Amino acid sequence: MPTTKRLEHDLAQMADLQERLWAESTGGGQRRVLLVLQGMDTAGKGGVVTHAVGVFGPIGVEYTAFKKPTEEERAHDFLWRIRKRLPGPGMIGVFDRSHYEDVLVVRVHDLVPKSEWETRYDAINAFEQELVDGGTTVLKVFLHVSYDVQRERLLRRLARPDKHWKFNPADIDERARWDDYRAAYDAVLERTNTDAAPWYVVPADHKTYRNWAVAELLRETLAELDPRYPQPDLDVATLRARLAPPH
Repeated sequence: MPTTKRLEHDLAQMADLQERLWAESTGGGQRRVLLVLQGMDTAGKGGVVTHAVGVFGPIGVEYTAFKKPTEEERAHDFLWRIRKRLPGPGMIGVFDRSHYEDVLVVRVHDLVPKSEWETRYDAINAFEQELVDGGTTVLKVFLHVSYDVQRERLLRRLARPDKHWKFNPADIDERARWDDYRAAYDAVLERTNTDAAPWYVVPADHKTYRNWAVAELLRETLAELDPRYPQPDLDVATLRARLAPPH
């Protein structure tokens, strides 16, 4: 973990880099970033959005939390709803859950035949390669919370009436399928960890470390892009003269 001074410096750099990425797009730049957050319930996807992504200016960030597919979404290919929420030039898109639910939940709950979800790994790899080829940097983060810590966090939510709004009894049902989800995530990490869009596994039992680690991944990603402010053709001297006070 960095010192407080270093953390403040890094957060300021993140904000500057994000502004530059957005500014670059106003001059025709096509680059953008997609942050994909996956993890079991209580892993802290929302916390990461608040503490790691919250440093960015809202004008260049688009957040999407994918829920259970609607009837309209189920009538299309599983990537249809994902494509609709992809970030545009200069944007940082944040996915709270994502297309990976279609090889996780559907597998654990037998929502579609194995022969169908098995083909989705290759479809996802091709989709993400397409994004990268089009100028999107795909940053995929699996927030790994332990079985015991998940239990503690669920109990804390139950103990606090002001947190009951966050509690879904279905979370306990999903917890009962822990081993099934672990196997499903193992398959995801093995079969969709590509050179174009690698996975980063971040320990999520300690919230402060979790938030810092994701923020650091974002900072490094943006620093590697090194976005530049556009250089418009301005006649600065003439413009200054026009702003001179009247005689």
